[in-house]
Amino acid sequence: MLPKRAAGLWPGLTLRIGEDCDAMSRLAAEQVLRVVRARPAALLCLATGATPARTYERLVAAGRRHRALFRRVRVVTLDEWGGLSTRDPATCAAYLRQKFCGPLAIDGDRCARWRSRPRDAAREVRRMTAWLAEHGPIDLSVLGLGVNGHLGFNEPGSALHDGPHVARLSAASLRHAMLHSARRPVEFGLTLGIGDLCRSRAVLLLVSGAHKAKQLRRLLLGLVTPRFPASFLRLHGAVTICCDRAAAALLPEELSTCR
Repeated sequence: MLPKRAAGLWPGLTLRIGEDCDAMSRLAAEQVLRVVRARPAALLCLATGATPARTYERLVAAGRRHRALFRRVRVVTLDEWGGLSTRDPATCAAYLRQKFCGPLAIDGDRCARWRSRPRDAAREVRRMTAWLAEHGPIDLSVLGLGVNGHLGFNEPGSALHDGPHVARLSAASLRHAMLHSARRPVEFGLTLGIGDLCRSRAVLLLVSGAHKAKQLRRLLLGLVTPRFPASFLRLHGAVTICCDRAAAALLPEELSTCR
């Protein structure tokens, strides 16, 4: 089924609603595959966490069925937990290695990861900035919507960073389920900036669960403000939001009928 554009919202937005998380993940995987088929060497910016996990499983399955699909695809990790050992299973690098990059053999110069425990965090930011300048722009950013509206570690505040930076993590981020298995406390965040994401050729935002319903409504119907970083996606001309029915529960009826 083709995407349906959500009337009355910002130009360039496509809203797709699946009945549950699995259906949402199928819609999201289809979007990623469209990009990869159109651009075999596409640069994907990938988020971590529970929300995109099933999407990545579907993409890995597609890659195993069609070996050439991801042969030239490149990946940049959206963010990282600063201060964790590189061997810590809670790192974003470990997550993507297990769930996406490893099974699809995306490594070496095709995979740009943050160093979770850099000797010099500012130098690590410069390294990632230089990598993006050389290898960008990002073709598709696959993102999740934070409970406080954050994208990556672009946390709510009076202003947002344009490019890669060291982030002071919010209490909401420090409660993230990924940290339950962390071997030591997280000290800071490392993340691409809101400008990096808005300069992506396309954005795919995944939103799942009733606990994200208020945030999704605010994103679609609220104002652009650094107090809700995801609202800056309203300035982008090619955003697809894939959500499940639970996350869409508070949307107006004319929006909740999108498929």
